[in-house]
Amino acid sequence: MGPAIAVIALALAATGLLWLRRRLLVVTVDGPSMEPTYHQGDRVVVRRRHAAQLRLGDVVVIERPDDDGTWPAHSLPQRWLVKRVAALPGGKVPADLAPALAEQAGVDVPPGSLVLLGDNAANSYDSRYIGYFPADRLLGVVRRRMSPTAA
Repeated sequence: MGPAIAVIALALAATGLLWLRRRLLVVTVDGPSMEPTYHQGDRVVVRRRHAAQLRLGDVVVIERPDDDGTWPAHSLPQRWLVKRVAALPGGKVPADLAPALAEQAGVDVPPGSLVLLGDNAANSYDSRYIGYFPADRLLGVVRRRMSPTAA
């Protein structure tokens, strides 16, 4: 292979890697809220998505609100939560979301909002406490676990 072809191949490979980095990210699971599906320290591959591309049951990564429940300005470092989609905009709020959305049970989820739950209901900071998550804080959908849980 000549030097010009090698340079072109290298440029194409670099472009492909840049494209993948914009579409795929790796996030580390922090906490037990998604057990038994994901565990503390699991690394997951996340594909960037918009809320309009979500389906019920998708596991998503979304920005975490501050401890006082307010949503921070988009600044670094961002803190992420891994949760499962329980209701999408226009869908019905599930009936078992006390206390934060208890009065909203059966009501349509407002535009730009998501209802997200952890698989470990006893230990999950999710829509049961936060209420609606703003869809514009969504990072993407978990595609797969990158590394197994350490034993």
